[in-house]
Amino acid sequence: MSTSEQEKGQSATPASQRIRARLQAAGKRFHANDNIADFIEAGELDQLQAEVQQSMQQVLQSLVIDTENDHNTQETAKRVAKMFVREVFKGRYAPMPASTEFPNVEQLNELMIVGPITVRSACSHHLCPIMGRVWVGVMPNEHSNLIGLSKYARLIDWVMTRPQIQEEAVSHMADLLMKKLQPDGLAIVMEADHFCMHWRGVKDNQSKMTNSVMRGSFLRDANLRREFLSLIHRG
Repeated sequence: MSTSEQEKGQSATPASQRIRARLQAAGKRFHANDNIADFIEAGELDQLQAEVQQSMQQVLQSLVIDTENDHNTQETAKRVAKMFVREVFKGRYAPMPASTEFPNVEQLNELMIVGPITVRSACSHHLCPIMGRVWVGVMPNEHSNLIGLSKYARLIDWVMTRPQIQEEAVSHMADLLMKKLQPDGLAIVMEADHFCMHWRGVKDNQSKMTNSVMRGSFLRDANLRREFLSLIHRG
């Protein structure tokens, strides 16, 4: 088979199938909250968006919505596809944002707290919104890396813009920041509203979910843990 015939055959295969085949060949997991940017080639994100649009149009047809004559839904499939691929789930398809790390020249070793950072995600069970706030506590050491305040928000947004459950999201944030910063300790607290409860099911508009992850010195030192929690609650 010639090169042109191979390329034609590849282009005839949906982008989602090509990307999935690469992931499977590499033995890589591709759950809803996994980043798969390394397995997407140039131009394929546009193709994937077009594929999602086509599938979403079929969903609307299955819901018996007359998108030809209903002016409000004529572009809905296109808008939803763009929203999923480029916006609310972009953390699956985009590489990790750049975040320059600086050495801890002054050898800072006191508690630092960042937050509250507003976060938005989606429940992987119903794809309903999760809206909340995150606080990060860092106990640096002389060998730690430091990053700018805005970089915390960008990295956390990268983790959060994927379908997932809150408990796993907080753990993934902690893994990423521990790797980036190399601190003595790291603490993360997240408080969020879950629209899978507000919008459907029991339709409880009051309940929130709060969970935390403590690593290193925050896990070992109860006084440090109490200091962090008291400071974020005071704010």
